[in-house]
Amino acid sequence: MGARRFAALVLGGVAAAADLTIPLGLDRFIATPEDNPVRADTAAIGRRLFFDKDLSRDRTVSCATCHDPDRAFTDNKPLAVGLANRKGTRRTPTILNRAYGKSFFWDGRVASLEEQVLKPVEAEVEMDLPLDRALERVRASGRYPAMDLAGMARCLATYVRTILAGDAPYDRYARGGRSAMTAEQIAGLKIFRGKAGCASCHVGPNFTDERFHNTGLRSKDPGRAEKGEFKTPTLREVVRRAPYMHDGSLATIEDVIEHYDKGGEANPNLDPEIRKLDLTKEEKRLLAEFLKALSGTVTEGIR
Repeated sequence: MGARRFAALVLGGVAAAADLTIPLGLDRFIATPEDNPVRADTAAIGRRLFFDKDLSRDRTVSCATCHDPDRAFTDNKPLAVGLANRKGTRRTPTILNRAYGKSFFWDGRVASLEEQVLKPVEAEVEMDLPLDRALERVRASGRYPAMDLAGMARCLATYVRTILAGDAPYDRYARGGRSAMTAEQIAGLKIFRGKAGCASCHVGPNFTDERFHNTGLRSKDPGRAEKGEFKTPTLREVVRRAPYMHDGSLATIEDVIEHYDKGGEANPNLDPEIRKLDLTKEEKRLLAEFLKALSGTVTEGIR
């Protein structure tokens, strides 16, 4: 990212972004590059690119193929599958609330959405199209205004910034709506914050510390810095996003809870927060009930 400067977007503070709906519970400040403010026209072009299968070599795959809006902008596969059924090595991450992201991909190898959004286009196991050919197709289609690759990246990044998840029962409960969550979910929240220790990493409005942790999965993937570390994902809409973890190795929410209850697999890089929890069967059930309260409203685009 170098010396790139970012500015805070305040809802209503930039005329072109006045119709960006930020759901209840989310931070109303979004950091955006000074050369790419959130604008309705840019977001609309980005949305078109996001669903455009011409951006894959054989014109069968788009960004939305893996980041399916009907599945909370992910898919139901353990590992990502690109064109010609090429299988990746990691689970498709959700792109919900990436407007608040600090780094991108499971290993955080890029620092901005503008850097990230075109990587899947040229990745061999994803869309497998050289970027110069992608630009040629965009220019030849007649469906887009004149732009270069940087313009494509800005448009896609802007659209992704509009994909927001909030206004869940938890958010209404936190705002004083005591009946917004069930008694079981409230009990599960106490376990989430207390005995289970989930809030050590799943913190803030987006339920992620945006940091990297080795959570004791048995995996050959070296992760960040070859320490088996992967980014903490948001828990927004989590019950809609099975399977789980960076490798899709855990099929259900209950499996995830069992994994953490056992303290993961011992290894030299295991995060110190990962330890045996000794949750009871009832505590596990209540914790799963609370996670349901993190599903609410998903918005995308500017209206």
